[in-house]
Amino acid sequence: MTKYGLRARILAYTIIPTLLIGTLLAGYLSINRYQQLERSVVQQGINVIQPLAIASELALANRNREALNRLLSNIHRNNSPLVKNIALFKGDGRLLVTSSYHRDLNRLRLPEGEAIPEQTQVIKSADGILLRTPILSDTLPLNKDWDATATEPIGYITMQLTSDSATLLYYKDSFIAALMVLLGSGLSALFGIQLIRRVSQPISDMVSAIYKIREGRLDTRVTGVFTGEMEMLKNGINAMAKSLIECHEEMQQSVDQATSDLRETLEQIEIQNIELDMAKKRAQAAAHVKTEFLANMSHELRTPLNGVIGFARQLQKTRLTPNQLDYLKTIERSAENLLGIINDILDFSKLEAGKLKMEQLPFSLRDTLQEVTTLLAPSAHDKGLELSLRVDAAVQDSLLGDPLRLQQVLTNLVGNAIKFTEQGNVDIRVDAFPASAPHLSALRIHVQDTGIGISEKQRRQLFQAFNQADSSISRRYGGTGLGLVITQKLVHQMAGVMDLHSELGIGSVFSFSLELERASLPLAEPLPLTELGNKSVLYIEQDNYSRRATSALLGEWQVQVVYELTADSSIDFVLLGFTPNTLPSQMEQRIRQYTSQNYSVVVLVSSTDPLLIDSLLAAGASTCLSKPVHYQRLAQALMGKPTPEPEAQLQIALPSPSTKQDLRVLAVDDNIANLKLISAMLSEQVRQVDIGGDGQQALDLAMHHRYDIIFMDIQMPVMDGIQATQEIRASDGPNKTTPIVAVTAHAIEGEREHLLRQGMNDYLSKPIDESILARIIKDFSNTYCAFGQINWQLALSKVGHKEALAKEMLNLLLVSFDEFSPYLAAALAHEISGKDLYEPLHKLHGGALYCGVPQLQSLLAELEQALLDNADLDDLVPELLELEERIGQVQVEASHYL
Repeated sequence: MTKYGLRARILAYTIIPTLLIGTLLAGYLSINRYQQLERSVVQQGINVIQPLAIASELALANRNREALNRLLSNIHRNNSPLVKNIALFKGDGRLLVTSSYHRDLNRLRLPEGEAIPEQTQVIKSADGILLRTPILSDTLPLNKDWDATATEPIGYITMQLTSDSATLLYYKDSFIAALMVLLGSGLSALFGIQLIRRVSQPISDMVSAIYKIREGRLDTRVTGVFTGEMEMLKNGINAMAKSLIECHEEMQQSVDQATSDLRETLEQIEIQNIELDMAKKRAQAAAHVKTEFLANMSHELRTPLNGVIGFARQLQKTRLTPNQLDYLKTIERSAENLLGIINDILDFSKLEAGKLKMEQLPFSLRDTLQEVTTLLAPSAHDKGLELSLRVDAAVQDSLLGDPLRLQQVLTNLVGNAIKFTEQGNVDIRVDAFPASAPHLSALRIHVQDTGIGISEKQRRQLFQAFNQADSSISRRYGGTGLGLVITQKLVHQMAGVMDLHSELGIGSVFSFSLELERASLPLAEPLPLTELGNKSVLYIEQDNYSRRATSALLGEWQVQVVYELTADSSIDFVLLGFTPNTLPSQMEQRIRQYTSQNYSVVVLVSSTDPLLIDSLLAAGASTCLSKPVHYQRLAQALMGKPTPEPEAQLQIALPSPSTKQDLRVLAVDDNIANLKLISAMLSEQVRQVDIGGDGQQALDLAMHHRYDIIFMDIQMPVMDGIQATQEIRASDGPNKTTPIVAVTAHAIEGEREHLLRQGMNDYLSKPIDESILARIIKDFSNTYCAFGQINWQLALSKVGHKEALAKEMLNLLLVSFDEFSPYLAAALAHEISGKDLYEPLHKLHGGALYCGVPQLQSLLAELEQALLDNADLDDLVPELLELEERIGQVQVEASHYL
């Protein structure tokens, strides 16, 4: 339906054009009339002022003020409807005569510095029209001919005209024009109303008939006598109604036939619905079985893998022969490869089911990329490949997204590039491009290699699950064929697009584009850009890709880079980059070449071999960094503060006893091998480890001993980990608030969130990563120190790590609270003086020194010193109230330790 009806449109089409044309025509005629009247007034004024100027010349020349006054008065009287004022000025601008009083004669006078006009001057303003004309001298010098004209002005006349009469005529004409426009609009409205009566009413009758037909009253007909198109429309509607009646009868017959057919069909549909419902239940059961299978597979495979990898790492901490160490590393790598395959299968299953969710976390893009290259660099170096990373300066570094999934995508692409490249380069490049919104940052990541390449035929099956380019690749390089499928699905999950360009025998370029939100704060460690901008570097690099990447980084820092040493070069550092094929002796020779000239040399090598690094440092290099160079380590090296490159150790070093946390932890697991493993790992990092074989044992131990952290397995006989955790949380035992970390081999989506909802504080997946285990211990060891009043580790250290003595000291402190409370209440009520409070306060301070309550101790020391300085108790009321609050907090927390 349209917004306006037919009647409104007819009126609009008849009235609006008439009104618009009439208004425009009246406006044009009025403006033209006003201009004519204004020109007429000006011309009348000119006709008056110019003869007046000629008549005034003689009187002005003779200085006859009286004659001038009579002349101007007569002219003003004779032209009073037109003239408002006349003023005569001498040549120097002084007023001689005026025909009437004027409040502002300066408006009639010429502006200062302006010459007398040679002709009559017309000036229009809001107050009226000003005419100025010069008075020219008629006296001719003796040396002039009679035909010469006067050209020397001796004064000027200013006449102010009024346009009131012209304005009245203008208003009169405008009023008449407006009446004509209104009259024309009224006539148009009458024609429109007449047209509505002849057209709109019959149409309304026809619409009413159509509505009746639509409601099912098919016998409705349009009646009346019409002409032209209206008659045709009436006949069409009536014919339509007749056709509808016929169609309705035919349809009724069809409905009757269809109803009988439908009854038969419904019986069949009901049978099919039952079959579909049974199929749906079977599919749901199969999906549930699949989920349980994935969970069980994850648990059953990760549990023995946890033991294999963990004990392999533990054995590397013992004294081994080189062959034994090599065998153990082979076992560890094989187990980790198997774990990677399991993770790929689980990720693929979650992606297929749409259950993989992306996190939205702030992260540094450059640091995320560096972690991937640091992880994969040894693999590239082992194959003699050059690995490089170049990030465009326009790329936003602080972003919001899922850094772990981004790393997984890059690890898959870079890992494949290294796997399928026998010689040459693997180059990672990150470029920026315009984003679709201001709060987004768009980036495109390219992974380019010089490997075997992919043919057009092979590309068609490249992104299919469990497929590789051909079977020979699987036999030669290994792999499940899931890596690229998972990578593509992860990129799509992040709303990105993935592309491939490859030439057989030349190499491949895998690219993907992402749009991520910008983080509000910088996340990367700040660099000393001001100091770096003052550095100059001689950069010599044999590999083109590495040269471009490092040069771009130095250019972003505004470091002055030269590529060839000249006589007038001022160099702070020499940056030498070597390819994997460069011999150590050649490297050492180049280093000595520049160190002999007293240059500081920073070396970039495609290796993580500690022996090579030591030999290069011994040859004179100030710093030796592995490629692709970490931007922060390079910046520190150029600032003269090199960070030592982590060395590959022959075996894992045992932590010294002094580095162990002074903690007592409980480890619970039903698998003997895993329990031994986690117990061994924890023994290297904490003071005391208790173990339990199931949830019931864990509950019994937690009721009788206080632990700093509890590591709880989930699937256990007798009582599982979740039930044990809930029992511990519900009890009034010493571990009601103790951090409990879930240790599980389940790796399916949502497991972590489920366990945290059940009362766990953190989640540790098997196989156990020692670095993650150490981080969890560090995080939870500071819990009470950061948020509570009692630091139990400090209390134990005060009494030589004798727990019984620490508890006794804490009991004595609680008793001293009861003795001190009356004094504190009296001080707050102003019933005692500061001297009376000092003695019990000093005694309480002495007892707090040995109980691990640093915040309370600091407050007591502050109050004691204030009382020694004779401070007034009224001034110490806030501190006394804080002391009362902290005493209460210590009393509440003490129940967790006693």
